[in-house]
Amino acid sequence: MTRMTSWITGLGVAVAVTALAQSDTVLRPFNGRNLEGWKTKPEGNNRNYWTVGTARLDPADPRRLVVGPGGQELINAAPGHGQGLDLYSEALHGDAIIKLEVMVPRESNSGIYVMGEYEVQVLDSYGRDDRPGPGDMGAIYGAQPPRRPKYRAPGEWNTYEIHWRAPRFDADGKKVANARFEKVILNGVVIHENVEMKGPTPGGVDGREKPKGPLMFQGNHGPVAYRNIEIRPLP
Repeated sequence: MTRMTSWITGLGVAVAVTALAQSDTVLRPFNGRNLEGWKTKPEGNNRNYWTVGTARLDPADPRRLVVGPGGQELINAAPGHGQGLDLYSEALHGDAIIKLEVMVPRESNSGIYVMGEYEVQVLDSYGRDDRPGPGDMGAIYGAQPPRRPKYRAPGEWNTYEIHWRAPRFDADGKKVANARFEKVILNGVVIHENVEMKGPTPGGVDGREKPKGPLMFQGNHGPVAYRNIEIRPLP
């Protein structure tokens, strides 16, 4: 082996190790096989309808989902509003870039609770691209409606990319800086930038602000499916 060949081989190993180290920083809280690593939030007599499989609209009722075998989708197959449970990850995150895909049936409703406490709305808002309100798909619930969203039809997959800055606390646990959505991208369109959150959204895991928290999906407002969930460090 020549010195040059040895150097190139060594460089290749170094690049591979670096790539491996970078990939290790990606948190994938859903393993694509089962609900290991997730918990439901109790709510009255509501049942847990979360499962894993392949989701599609029910041809007999597009407001519901049919679950097929063999898929890698995290599915809430609740029959309707008020009948399911919220689901949150055991894994915790702080500052993060959260990427995922979500599919909602007709007239259904869910929410992505960043750190378990700050909601980005998930809703069937198809056809309201030019007049989105504070409760439509992509809204930061209770804070701001989306800007120029591009909505997809019920049963189609929507992509989210959420750039999140967690709240800051001093050594005594006192909050010294509010949380902030630095950017939210829905279906390739930036719909929010630099939205400060003075407090948590109602309906979160425990209603308390903290340095780290889980990722929660609202499941008590209707059927919904999620997939390709990744949490990366925010630079």
